[in-house]
Amino acid sequence: MTNKQLTYLLSLTLSFFLIGCSSTQPKPQVTKGEQFPLMYQEQPRSILILPPINESTDAEAKDFYMTTVETPFALKGYYVFPTEMVSEILKQEGIHDASTLSSMPLDKFNEYFGADSVLFITIHKWDTNYAVIASSMRITISAKLISTKSNQVLWQNYQTVTVDLGGGHSSSLEGLLINAVLTAVSTAAADYVTYARQVNERLISTLPAGPYSPAYMQDESMPIK
Repeated sequence: MTNKQLTYLLSLTLSFFLIGCSSTQPKPQVTKGEQFPLMYQEQPRSILILPPINESTDAEAKDFYMTTVETPFALKGYYVFPTEMVSEILKQEGIHDASTLSSMPLDKFNEYFGADSVLFITIHKWDTNYAVIASSMRITISAKLISTKSNQVLWQNYQTVTVDLGGGHSSSLEGLLINAVLTAVSTAAADYVTYARQVNERLISTLPAGPYSPAYMQDESMPIK
């Protein structure tokens, strides 16, 4: 092997090594401050949660979900307007359809309630998929926090929880019948509210802490997982 060939071989080996190293380099994580800078600029103190838009096949999904959403945002350090009070006031104003709220001027929520921000929620999935030997439940929620002062999106997230409700697997006729019964029991006993709370935990994991939290304005450099 000539010196020229040896030099070429060494250069080629080094190139492959550098490519391999660069491909294994972990990507830098985005911080909360980088992802949601307006949260730290506007520093909202209160959140008004609107009744969610229900795109799922379950007509009761909206009512079930509303029992889970107030507490986690309050624990995150924000003043959350009581959802039942807000819903009742909106009904008194003749607003029954959640989809019409998206077209309302947001400054009205600041004028009437004194809210710094409004939380818009959409329930995309709140469904159970049935099968003979297995079934699963999926809850998918998206949330968007918008300022009532600047009309800017301060924070948003989209999360899904999928739960396997199957009763096991078997190829025999007897086993299939047993699994069908177990699946039906598991599906009937499925607690949507419990899993909705899990979705909320995932949703607010990226939300910067509010003014009533010890972590307020201290988590700007925290990476989003």
